[in-house]
Amino acid sequence: MPLTPLDIHNKEFARRIRGYDEDEVNEFLDQVIKDYESVIRENKELGNQLMAMQEKLDHFANIEETLSKTIIVAQEAADEVKNNAKKEAQLIVKEAEKNADRIINEALGKSRKIALEVEELKKQASIYRTRFRSLVEAQLELLKQDGWESLESREPSLEPKEVY
Repeated sequence: MPLTPLDIHNKEFARRIRGYDEDEVNEFLDQVIKDYESVIRENKELGNQLMAMQEKLDHFANIEETLSKTIIVAQEAADEVKNNAKKEAQLIVKEAEKNADRIINEALGKSRKIALEVEELKKQASIYRTRFRSLVEAQLELLKQDGWESLESREPSLEPKEVY
């Protein structure tokens, strides 16, 4: 067990002949007591400071651990958001490609249908033109025949003809 200032103060030395000067020894012991008390007090203060510093260190270590965990959670959340955004973008692209293919196929179908209709109309126009030419030519032939001249020389009768 370590000495206390009280132990030093109460220490009694045996007396001998030709021993040390008692007053000088007591003065020295008083000085040792003061110094020892000062060292004990300083040691206690340093211990208290050490405990306060250890508490702060523990507090900051706790904050550091919390921040590290928070950063890890934030990074994981950011990675998850990034992955979800990539997946959503891929789905949007696939949907757009499907819609584009559908639109292209519909446009091609309409284009083919219109091309067939145009061909059909060209055929019908050609047939109509041929028939019309035939009709005009037939009418011209009728006009060239002699029967028209005999009709021109007769006077028209005002009496109605009966048609059966």
